[in-house]
Amino acid sequence: MTFNARAFKLADVTLTATTSQILTPPAAPAAGRWAPKLWAILFVAGLAMFLDALDVSMVGVALPSIGQELGLDTAALQWIVNGYILGYGGLLLLGGRAADLLGRRQVFLTALVVFGIASLIGGLVDEGWLLIATRIVKGVAAAFTAPAALSIITTTFKEGPDRNRALSIFAVFGATGYASGLIVSGLLTGIDWRLTFYLPVVVVAGVVFAAYIVVPRNTEKEEGRIDFAGAALLTGGTLAAIYTIVTAPETGFTATVIATTILAVGLLSAFFVVENRVSHPLVRLSIFKVKSIVRANLAALAIFGSYLSFQTIVSLYLQNTLHWEPLQMALAMAPTGIIVAILSPVAGKLIDRFGTTPMILAALTSFVAGYAWFLTRGGNPDPAYAVDYLPAFLLLGLGFALGFSAVMVQATEGIADHEQGLASGLVQTSFQIGGAVVLAVATGLISGAATDGIAGYQPGLYLVTGVAVVGLLASTAALIGRRQVVAEIA
Repeated sequence: MTFNARAFKLADVTLTATTSQILTPPAAPAAGRWAPKLWAILFVAGLAMFLDALDVSMVGVALPSIGQELGLDTAALQWIVNGYILGYGGLLLLGGRAADLLGRRQVFLTALVVFGIASLIGGLVDEGWLLIATRIVKGVAAAFTAPAALSIITTTFKEGPDRNRALSIFAVFGATGYASGLIVSGLLTGIDWRLTFYLPVVVVAGVVFAAYIVVPRNTEKEEGRIDFAGAALLTGGTLAAIYTIVTAPETGFTATVIATTILAVGLLSAFFVVENRVSHPLVRLSIFKVKSIVRANLAALAIFGSYLSFQTIVSLYLQNTLHWEPLQMALAMAPTGIIVAILSPVAGKLIDRFGTTPMILAALTSFVAGYAWFLTRGGNPDPAYAVDYLPAFLLLGLGFALGFSAVMVQATEGIADHEQGLASGLVQTSFQIGGAVVLAVATGLISGAATDGIAGYQPGLYLVTGVAVVGLLASTAALIGRRQVVAEIA
């Protein structure tokens, strides 16, 4: 999530150390108080999370205005979101591996610059396809910054309470970015939606400057080489699969859809064959034998897959059907990010006490309850915000606060430092691919819904709720299975 950093007194961070001292990798922190250098590293890595969440939420609010100016329908608008997600999700594993092999700092800085340039160009274009192209490039850049940032944290803070605390703070940056993006986009879109593309450029400039000073250079790079063949097969297969999912509901199984289906199956099958044969695979497939990693990635699919589609559906419903102003809609959804910012600081302590699986289970329960509330109350033609909408948004915020850090911890615990980039990229891929697939199906289900009131959006809302329910059932089964094993051992 696409949180209030002041809660962690990051303003106390001082950068009085010399540049050479700052560029020296810090020792793993001991439990307790952290040195200013460690806070500074966490702050810079968190800013990348802030930037990603800021961008996602700003674009979500601006979609109706973009569609009106550029003449894009709902099916085309979803590619502005999914173009970013596909570039992001399709190359995250490559980004994570590149961070391990080429150096986290180098990859982080380079990708940030590309992200800023693509965002600037996106604000200048006047054609829908060009805007989508810049979104894909931004997604590709984020595919390198995100796993690099996360692996910087997981290799700086040792596994256990320190890492759990660091990841909960990392989540706060995401919540702050998300909530800020909603409100800022509501203000900027009322002037010109293009401003929502220019603002990230300013943020990127600040992050690049801070990262150059603060983030340590890798003293040791991992052995191996980048599996470009695997990356190409995975990205091509993912793109073909999403195109099929997006297009089939509108056109049926035409020759093109059948061809892209066959292409997707072929490329993804070839990916698994290649990964089993190359000496330095993009994904070490045996990593999936670790059950906790599989569970974390399934939870990531359910959480972001359901929420991103929900945000898009609600944005379109409130603005296109109920004719709310962008700022009004943004303020309505802001409590989701605010509740995450308030509660995320305690997530690390809750993980230490209860473990990751119960936390994820509680999170998905909260998501299901939030979606169910909106399904039953959100269609009121004369809604009372405090009763019909606010409880749903608060429940979703609670779900993110409990679940995001828990998923990240579960996905990276027990993984050696030389594969932290892989594990980080894998779980973030699951977040993004889940978002892309569910959004593609949801937008197909709600096409032309603006004139049908809430009824036109209900198929998408049912899908969103169903995805969260499936995730909840999977997490419940995992918790029951783990308790049975413990009982047998006892």
